[in-house]
This record gives sequence, structure tokens and C-alpha cells, in this order.
Amino acid sequence: MPNESSGRIQLLQGALDMLILRTLLFGPAHGHQIAKHIQQTTEDLLQIEHGSLYPALHRLERKGWIAARWESAGKDLKREFKYYRLTTAGSKQLVAEESKWKKMTGAIARIMWPVEES
Repeated sequence: MPNESSGRIQLLQGALDMLILRTLLFGPAHGHQIAKHIQQTTEDLLQIEHGSLYPALHRLERKGWIAARWESAGKDLKREFKYYRLTTAGSKQLVAEESKWKKMTGAIARIMWPVEES
């Protein structure tokens, strides 16, 4: 992730895994597609570097939350991409991660913008 001075936000630990799982909810994708989806969806605020993305993909694969297989790249049969897909365990993990994320962001919001008691 680029440094803060560029106006982009650094991800909290664990958030990248959740974003990858959420992206794969839409269907299988290779690494570049996943990174591009996150970047476009966040209007360029989050740009995932390969040095962060691929270790995360490999970690999620080891945990059984995603599965991968090599496929030829359309017309270019000499080139292959590794496509990742969400597993059943990954879908369950995404629900758990979303729940934790909502609790955490709610707690942070209560600190940042407390409601005045009347």
C-alpha cells in the first residue's frame, strides 16, 4: 500500500482478507482482477500491491477459504492465470468477518462521534 501522504488509506490488519473474500463472492477471479475490483470499487482509495495481495491469497488458500486453479488466458492459450474462488468455508468466514467488522467500526464510531446524552 502506498504511504499516507498520497491520500490513500492503509488497511487494518485482517481487512484485506475480508475484501478478497467479498470480491470473490461475485465469482472466480485472478489476482489482478481482485486488486482492480477493490481499487475501482473504492474509487482508487485502496490500491492493493502485489506484495500484499499474493501472500494474502496464498494464506486464504491454505486456510481453505478459497480454492485456486490454473486456466488459459482466453485467446492466448500459451498464457495461464490462477483463478481463485470462494469455498463454502470461505463464505462462512466472510459472514464472521463482516460481523466483526461491523462491531469494530461501530465501536470506533462511538469514540470518534459520541452521542451527547440529554
